[in-house]
Amino acid sequence: MRRNRNTSLDTVVTDFLLLGLAHPPNLRTFLFLVFFLIYILTQLGNLLILLTVWADPKLHARPMYILLGVLSFLDMWLSSVIVPRLILNFTPASKAIPFGGCVAQLYFFHFLGSTQCFLYTLMAYDRYLAICKPLRYPVLMNGKLCTILVAGAWVAGSIHGSIQTTLTFRLPYCGPNQIDYFICDIPAVLRLACADTTVNELVTFVDIGVVAASCFMLILLSYANIVHAILKIRTADGRKRAFSTCGSHLTVVTVYYVPCIFIYLRAGSKSPFDGAVAVFYTVVTPLLNPLIYTLRNQEVKSALKRLRAGRRDVGGEK
Repeated sequence: MRRNRNTSLDTVVTDFLLLGLAHPPNLRTFLFLVFFLIYILTQLGNLLILLTVWADPKLHARPMYILLGVLSFLDMWLSSVIVPRLILNFTPASKAIPFGGCVAQLYFFHFLGSTQCFLYTLMAYDRYLAICKPLRYPVLMNGKLCTILVAGAWVAGSIHGSIQTTLTFRLPYCGPNQIDYFICDIPAVLRLACADTTVNELVTFVDIGVVAASCFMLILLSYANIVHAILKIRTADGRKRAFSTCGSHLTVVTVYYVPCIFIYLRAGSKSPFDGAVAVFYTVVTPLLNPLIYTLRNQEVKSALKRLRAGRRDVGGEK
């Protein structure tokens, strides 16, 4: 429960100032280059995964890689919502963001982020069916059902983003307008509200923290069953391939969910570590996804080799 009592309700905030990440002034140029490079590599890496899945017939016909392509698409857009504004904090440019821009950033951040959350759960369910019920897998998880589930994740993410954005910006904001964060996110914005935020904090805890934690537990439950099934595989090669495929997804899930739960189950926290933790799952995770899935997934690496070989053959014919 919180209310800002030091300002007049007659004052209406028309823009916000994003204070960004605290950093020594002498590192400003270095940090600008680091985050700029991260953004470029994130876009290129995820675009490569997306094009590989689309171009390779062996991949885009399988639900697992349809989900991977959707994940890469989400990572590209999520990074574009966050990183360009973050980079501006390391330049002399104004740190102001219009009120409408803050609304849009918060909506798309939660829309894309929650869709990704649901997608990770679908990916775990897909791996559970493929390994624990291999004979029935083509029936239980086909292309049509996969498309329906992905569409459901997008719709659920959109509803989640709309609810959170509406509840956050229905409150009056009458000053101050300095957001002590690098993006317009719910906990940081609510600290500036000139009204009681109890309902918002409760909804944030339930709708984000508990839902994210529940999805994470469902994923862990799926992988507990998967590990049990893998240990029953008689051949060492079979166990290695199964662990390799699932290990990449479990790594990504852990890197994403743990920081997310840390932030939103402590919505009222003002810890200086929150910004660094948030950077990890909003900026670093989209960069790591292509690396993890290409380095640990033999089928993706094989598809990349086929694409390179195809390009060489086309070049040779010319």
